[in-house]
Amino acid sequence: MTSAEIKDKLKSRTVGIAGCGGLGSNCAVALARVGVGTLILADFDIITESNLNRQYYFLSQVGEPKAPSLKRVIHQINPSVSVIAYEVKLDPEHILRYFRDCDVIVEAFDQAEEKEMFIETVLSAFPEKPLVVGLGMAGWGMNAGIHYRHEGNLHICGDEVTGISNEFPPLAPRVGMVANMQANVVLEILLKS
Repeated sequence: MTSAEIKDKLKSRTVGIAGCGGLGSNCAVALARVGVGTLILADFDIITESNLNRQYYFLSQVGEPKAPSLKRVIHQINPSVSVIAYEVKLDPEHILRYFRDCDVIVEAFDQAEEKEMFIETVLSAFPEKPLVVGLGMAGWGMNAGIHYRHEGNLHICGDEVTGISNEFPPLAPRVGMVANMQANVVLEILLKS
């Protein structure tokens, strides 16, 4: 498939991304670069200086809300991508409303409780939609441990072991590896359908 054929196939596709931090911001930028037509972003948080070690933001954006800030970053990279940004803390009701028309949904939360709620809601409400999740990317090194597997429409990227802690903080290299793996899985799903 040529670049032009890929671009033509992706321009009508919609991907939802829940969380615009390390996973979500990097995954969204990768998908914008390949030409996904519409990205739906949702996050309630604001950018802090400590986020800059792994998230696709800039020092001048510290203090701004993540979702609309990421929309502006994406439009600087690829203005042809339609970006819908929701500044909201997702709950099941919001998930059903914002992600119902997506071709693929990406889970990109930090907190285990949010991940669990999101995954359970999507798998229950949209069992036919592919859901790509990030699970286990804290720390550094351990390259061979990062992998991909899927069970039906649940696609898991990461090492599935390393949770975020003071001893294993989220850092750009491993977070970026998993975020780009998520984007690559989304791309594979969209190009096969």
